[in-house]
Amino acid sequence: MADIKFEITDKLGELGESAKGWKKEINMVSWNNYPAKYDIREWDPDYEKMSKGLTFNKEEIKKLRDILSKLDLED
Repeated sequence: MADIKFEITDKLGELGESAKGWKKEINMVSWNNYPAKYDIREWDPDYEKMSKGLTFNKEEIKKLRDILSKLDLED
């Protein structure tokens, strides 16, 4: 299996942290030297290992924003 190259170009925010110290984050990530996209996944403390995640282009992240803004999240 070929190595996947990645570069976190901008850290946008932390969403949470697991008991093992991995952080779920939303970042801008360039995969295999392609333009960076919005990316949500967990990262180990050294940013060497990662979980499976979700990657969004600008239009997709706008749609996600619009969907989330309509949710009633009051407890």
